[in-house]
Amino acid sequence: MPKLKTKDDKQAARGFSLGRRRLADLIARGVVTIGGIGIILCILAILVFISLEVYPLWKGAKAELTGKYKLALPQSPPSFAVNQNEVKGGQSVSLETQPASTDGPESSRFPVLAVGIEEYQEIGYIITRPGEIDFISLKDGRVIKKTWLKGLEGKQVTSASGSLDNTKYALATNDGYVLPVEIRFDVSFNDNNERIITPEVIEGEPIQADTRALTHISYKPSDEGTRAFAVVTSDGRLLFVSEQVKKSLLGEETKEAFKYDLTPDLNGNIVTALALDGFTDNLYAGIKGGKIYHWDTRNKAAPKLVDVIQATEKPGVAVTSLGFLIGDRSLIVTDEAGKTSTWFQVRNVASPTGRALTRIHELASHQAPVTAIAPSARDKGFLSADSKGNIILHYATSERKLLEIEGEGSPIRALAFAPKANGALAVDEKGTLYDWKIENPHPETNWKALFGKVWYEGYDKPEYVWQSTGGTDDFEPKFSLTPLAYGTLKGTFYALLFAIPLAILGAICVSQFMHPSIKNTVKPVLEIMAALPSVVLGFIAGLWMAPLVEKIVPAVFMMPLVLTIMTLISVLIWSSFVPKRIRGKFRDGTEFLLLIPVFFLGVQICLWLNNPVEALLLGGDYKAWLLNTLGLQYDQRNSLVVGFAMGFAVIPIIFTISEDSLSNVPKHLTSGSLALGATRWQTAIRVVLPTAAAGIFSAVMIGFGRAVGETMIVLMATGNTPVMEWSIFNGFRALSANIAVEIPEAPHSGTLYRVLFLAALLLFLMTFVLNTVAELIRIRLRKKFGQL
Repeated sequence: MPKLKTKDDKQAARGFSLGRRRLADLIARGVVTIGGIGIILCILAILVFISLEVYPLWKGAKAELTGKYKLALPQSPPSFAVNQNEVKGGQSVSLETQPASTDGPESSRFPVLAVGIEEYQEIGYIITRPGEIDFISLKDGRVIKKTWLKGLEGKQVTSASGSLDNTKYALATNDGYVLPVEIRFDVSFNDNNERIITPEVIEGEPIQADTRALTHISYKPSDEGTRAFAVVTSDGRLLFVSEQVKKSLLGEETKEAFKYDLTPDLNGNIVTALALDGFTDNLYAGIKGGKIYHWDTRNKAAPKLVDVIQATEKPGVAVTSLGFLIGDRSLIVTDEAGKTSTWFQVRNVASPTGRALTRIHELASHQAPVTAIAPSARDKGFLSADSKGNIILHYATSERKLLEIEGEGSPIRALAFAPKANGALAVDEKGTLYDWKIENPHPETNWKALFGKVWYEGYDKPEYVWQSTGGTDDFEPKFSLTPLAYGTLKGTFYALLFAIPLAILGAICVSQFMHPSIKNTVKPVLEIMAALPSVVLGFIAGLWMAPLVEKIVPAVFMMPLVLTIMTLISVLIWSSFVPKRIRGKFRDGTEFLLLIPVFFLGVQICLWLNNPVEALLLGGDYKAWLLNTLGLQYDQRNSLVVGFAMGFAVIPIIFTISEDSLSNVPKHLTSGSLALGATRWQTAIRVVLPTAAAGIFSAVMIGFGRAVGETMIVLMATGNTPVMEWSIFNGFRALSANIAVEIPEAPHSGTLYRVLFLAALLLFLMTFVLNTVAELIRIRLRKKFGQL
């Protein structure tokens, strides 16, 4: 016989059991606390990581002066009779440069016309008026090679025009000639793997434009054997000259030359700047009075003046510089008041050509007349320098002033941007050479470029545009996140428009009206829907649903109306005409099963009416009717399809949480309502629904978060086009889908890479802020209805 436990034994056992429970509670509390803190720290770590990746977008450019050298004045050219056209550095002491000094008297105006730099920023060069090209080591300022141009024997260079990459020049002379010159740098490596850069100068065939000195020139060579240039002579005449090489069917080449005097169009105005675009189709001339003359030069034999524009704010302020950004679309205009702007042609029906030159971007101004500009060969940036030696780095698209370098008071006479846009070279009036290293990784972005309307090249007005890459080197990146945020909200709106009514009404039906035996089957089935991979839903939506919906759009829009009417008629027949003895055979909460054949019948009726309705009401083609009547373009992959597909992904979440909230309403509330004579429907709408409002609202917000972050359905079912229209018949591009598509191809730490992280941060903040507001509203609803 077992020994009976004493009272002390029982108390000891209870104490031991209580101690274990307390220990278990303590351990559970610690695990939950640590887990919660860990989750918060992980979220904060993600936020910090994303923020650190985004931060460099807001940093400006940096410049470091790495060299400052005093240039020696050019010597007289040697005699070409003995073929002495090159002098190597070290053979003449007078050719060397010395570090600049602030002591001593000011030198006379240095006769420099152009300056350039090769891509490794080891060698720079200057082109001077006597026709001398000096190649200078930027490590120590030593002249490593001096080249005299044979084609300039007995001549003086009066003006120079260079290409964007600092390799091709046209030198205008004091006797009316134009000499094309190409500067090359051959790169090799020695046995020690040291880079050796060898400069080379190639002279072209001189062209005589006039007999007088040429004071200004703008020259554009073409790869197709065509070259054209415009020059201004010392007596103020403006000439346009072009040469074109044509091949016959037999391969014989003939040269066709045109020369046209544009002086009569100027009406006596003095030209101060020239710019000919890279297509040689448009010539612009800035004058002393502040206007810009525009000629259409597509017909090389007879250029036509098409427009005269006032370019400066005040008449009488001279245009000092004209030049093109990469791509030869945007024209840089500077004046003697220090103003800097960019212009390009936009659609204008009043113009003879249908397009007119328009001021697009107003950029940072100088406090002195602008003396030189240097466009970038990499992007839409450029340098501008003034008569006080100050240099500003601009980016045209975003209108950013990226950098300002303070000068030393001497006017900058020649300015060059490094081919990789990571350096600059300048020569001032005193003959001082300045060499800067520039760090400018993200010039394209600022608040306006990311979230505002920007007037891009080729557009007729400012627009929100996302287009991160293009097919040419002169492509203008468009990083507006507004269309992506717009698309995210659009997709979420149409998904919730479809999901919320079905999910909440379904939850009310299941929790308040459905028989428990059926409820125990229906609810798990709907919950299992949440486990469907979104890529599967997107695949089905894009490849099966989208083509199907395209064929039956009229039927799709008839279904809600037809099904509602048929349901109401069925309910009326059931309650008014079906005998009670028949209705009594059905258990409460199973009547809805009789609506299943009604539903399929209604769908079939809509499909049968699709073609007749389209023929009678929509002119036989609903797409043409939408376009002509409502101005809406129908795309096969559109928001309607996304609403259906993403709705199926969101419905299980909203339904499950809403049904749980409705089912957990205290029974005494529903029992009291029913006892007072309210119907089940009145009880559900006026008692149960308000009481569960906080939970239902939370369900909607969680569904909202699910829809906002959806990627694969949006990617596969919308066409992924970043348009900003609320039309249900076209697609969109969402933030999440854009990140998924572009992040694999974004260069690490590049602008696109960081902008995509900014999109992720925006998505994070969007859901965080909305969920925070939703939680505050849920708490207020809970307090309001918790008193019931």
